[in-house]
Amino acid sequence: MASDEDAIVAIATAQGRAGIGVVRVSGTRIDEVTVGVLGAVAASRLRPRLAVHARFLDTQGRVIDDGIAILYRAPHSYTGQDVLELQGHGGPTVQRMLLARCLEAGRAIGARLAEPGEFTRRAFLNDRLDLAQAEAVADLIDASTEASVRSASRSLTGEFSTALTELGAQLTQARALIEATLDFPEDDLEDLETVDVRERVASLRRAVDEVMRRARLGAVLRDGLRVALIGAPNVGKSSLLNALAGQDVAIVTAHPGTTRDRIERSIDVGGLVLNVIDTAGLRATDDEIERLGIERTLEAVAQADVVLELIDATAVRDRAFAFDPNWRQRIGSHATVLLVVNKVDLSGDVAGLRDGRLYASAKTGVGLDALREELLRRAGWEHTPSEEGVYLARARHLDAIARTQHHLQECANHLQQGALQPELAAEELRLAGLALGQITGQVSADDVLGEIFSRFCIGK
Repeated sequence: MASDEDAIVAIATAQGRAGIGVVRVSGTRIDEVTVGVLGAVAASRLRPRLAVHARFLDTQGRVIDDGIAILYRAPHSYTGQDVLELQGHGGPTVQRMLLARCLEAGRAIGARLAEPGEFTRRAFLNDRLDLAQAEAVADLIDASTEASVRSASRSLTGEFSTALTELGAQLTQARALIEATLDFPEDDLEDLETVDVRERVASLRRAVDEVMRRARLGAVLRDGLRVALIGAPNVGKSSLLNALAGQDVAIVTAHPGTTRDRIERSIDVGGLVLNVIDTAGLRATDDEIERLGIERTLEAVAQADVVLELIDATAVRDRAFAFDPNWRQRIGSHATVLLVVNKVDLSGDVAGLRDGRLYASAKTGVGLDALREELLRRAGWEHTPSEEGVYLARARHLDAIARTQHHLQECANHLQQGALQPELAAEELRLAGLALGQITGQVSADDVLGEIFSRFCIGK
């Protein structure tokens, strides 16, 4: 049965040809692997955290590769265990041979292939990282913009965790203040009515609300803003997608119904990723394939953060909802709708945002800068994204913060004059602390950890 003490081995660099490749070994007893791969003499030259030139040998002493060996001794390593990194040439075959040799050399100690994310999981279990920092490792690897890279780097250094830890300490202090009046009623403690508990709780609520605001922005920075383009056929949805992307992503013709399926494109707008979805035109049709495309359009509407409803500036009366007056019911509760009047190059309308409408021309590009700015604003960015102070959050983080907000609201209710229930208020503060602690892993379940680390790449 797999154990967190097993020696684990993996190729830590991407597949394919490269200048160098790294094979990583971690465990509580890896000296046999070190001696087996490097030979006794070379292994004896290794010193912690010192790069040593070495030859990597097979079972018969023949050279597999020539490279660098680095040994990290526990607890001063990435995983908190002894770690050996072998840096050789990045050819796929030589890396596979070196991986097999490490497993063979460690057979007596039960060496095995690492599971996805197992190195980082061990870093968490050995207190080298908290859970939010561990997730930031994966976010840093997956980051698609410079802004998200910098935000993930700050989370990795503990910025998000520090803010949560400070909030947790304040929750504990407020709870202790309430419980003191419960545990020691005979002492000359101030009456709960006159203590500043209410203001402490109010201050905590404001602080958690600010964390939620920054986390929501970080979630958008991490996952991107989902933008669905909808409207009747030939209003310019595909042209707008092409204009925003800066290249011909979708086929554009004058024939209605050209777009039969959703087309999605990720576009970097000042550091924020827009996941723009071009959809089939909304209209009554007997074409079965087109009807399926329209249903997928409505599915995209349900998933979108922002819905851009396009209309033709030369025929403003042809609103998309004429197809189905109930289509707005498919919009998610968190989403917003922006009416975009396209083809102003033909109508003579002035481009820009006014009266709740965005006037633009996908063909000439006028009004597109205003559209980008409005999309950023609706994502929560007033201007070009600044990742400073933004927490690159995940869905589980937002859920935990939302539960914290709920418990603080309930705590405030129990502290109201005329309905004072200090025992219940203290319990709500305890629950708020537990919810917040789930983000950093102070409170976590094995199934949650399994779900998180299974999404990591092997070797990290």
